[in-house]
Amino acid sequence: MFFFRVSSVMLALVILLAVPAPAELQSVSVGGQIRVRGNYWRNAFNTRSAPALVGNNIRWSSDAFWGRPIGDPVGGQTIISFFDWDHAGKDYAVIEQRTRLHLCAEFTDRVALVAEFDAFSVWGESFRSEYLTGADQRNGENDSIQLHQAYVEASEAWGLPVRIRIGRQELIFGKGWLTGNNDALPEFAGLSFDAARVTYTPGALTLDAFWSKLAERFAVEADGDTDFAGVYASYAASNALNLDAYWFLVRDAAHLEDTQDALISDWLESLFGRDDYGATQLHTLGMRASGAWGRLDYDLEAAWQFGEAAAPGFLFKPFIYGDDEAEFDAWAVETELGYTLELSWCPRLYLGAAYFSGEDNRDLSFWGWLNPLTAVKRPESSVSFNRLFSNTVHSYFMDEMGELSNFWTVCGGFSIQPAETLEAGMDLALFRVVEPFEMPLHFWLDGRRVLLTRDLSYLTRTADRDMGWELGIWGRYHYSDDLIFEAGWSHLFTGKALRDGNFVDLNGLAYNGGTDQKDADYFYVETDIRF
Repeated sequence: MFFFRVSSVMLALVILLAVPAPAELQSVSVGGQIRVRGNYWRNAFNTRSAPALVGNNIRWSSDAFWGRPIGDPVGGQTIISFFDWDHAGKDYAVIEQRTRLHLCAEFTDRVALVAEFDAFSVWGESFRSEYLTGADQRNGENDSIQLHQAYVEASEAWGLPVRIRIGRQELIFGKGWLTGNNDALPEFAGLSFDAARVTYTPGALTLDAFWSKLAERFAVEADGDTDFAGVYASYAASNALNLDAYWFLVRDAAHLEDTQDALISDWLESLFGRDDYGATQLHTLGMRASGAWGRLDYDLEAAWQFGEAAAPGFLFKPFIYGDDEAEFDAWAVETELGYTLELSWCPRLYLGAAYFSGEDNRDLSFWGWLNPLTAVKRPESSVSFNRLFSNTVHSYFMDEMGELSNFWTVCGGFSIQPAETLEAGMDLALFRVVEPFEMPLHFWLDGRRVLLTRDLSYLTRTADRDMGWELGIWGRYHYSDDLIFEAGWSHLFTGKALRDGNFVDLNGLAYNGGTDQKDADYFYVETDIRF
């Protein structure tokens, strides 16, 4: 907390010192974007419960997991899944539209004001008329206009290569592997932060420092906020070598307590060291190397996470208490190597791989099952690599929100440019689970899991690791410099791991398991105009 208080004071001083005498307006520019995308998934998600929300169906009831710390963020000890991998229910189709309008007012002394409004909506969720009766009504909140960005920017502050940006803004670092604006996701709602950012660029080196407020809870507790801060350094040595190094910190000080208002139990908990959650502090250290050498291009990024994981540990409650000693200790790496052939259509071939470490400690030993003190013993949580605010999509089926973890993948493909206005490509990827789930012993009956025993929770079978192969084909047409049309199709050769189910969704905290193993398809058509 001290770090963030000092940061706030320092940023306030920077604001006072950086803003010069009243500046005069020099120019105003206006721009915007309309992006419309139709998505259709077949044999992938549960039947939707709202125009843009799929249902979360129960896959395992809680009575199958006596003494086992499951930690499902939605179901607790009950395991739910958003995926079905069958054709029994309805497919998921949605047409989404995001409209953006921004203005930039430039003043003297290199001061600028930027404001951007946006509206993200789904077609058909808020039509204003009822066709049977002709009754018209006021629109609801679904299409409300939001303030996406609003910040003040001072460039070359004090005559130095320093840029100061304060207010709501997008934070995009590197290729958006861990921090981006969500515009690469199939459902691109956008992402911005209430933040202050200082950028120092003395030459080939760029140094960024930022602090943002993710949640303010002053009305509930004095120190309960969630903050996101970091430092990002980038050195452009040459076209062939760009080096990045960074540190991110997410600090969540929300109060967590398993039991409340019991004097005796509080004393016993203090004596035995239970229900003693501190602040969640997720540190991420990372490095990246990228560049292009002739017709060869490459990108390599790796990160390690550590710190106190109180918030995820709080979820793992087989009985009363969660894991108040949970820690982050995970790593991830992603790489891609491409080569553009000196031929017509400029074909580019690439190979890539990614690994996101994971944990699955949701099993129970025979002695743990037999031990009468298991009910008061501290459970062991399962904390996988947290992808933060990633703008990277590895799969249009399993990673459509950029939250897939506890997996590894290898991929390859090619792209071509038959004309100046045309692009097309094909991609193929294999997906495997890192740490599989220990399933209760069961058999299948009419698409349902039937437990062999509800009492012997230590008897398990390991889920399969093979999530399958994904093949994708896409094409892009540049109608003009401002208008783009794009379409694509992906097919998932579904692996047995998706029928068995594993904790790979929502940063490894949620279960992805269906009721069958049907292959799945994804189609999309998109238009994007900017001005």
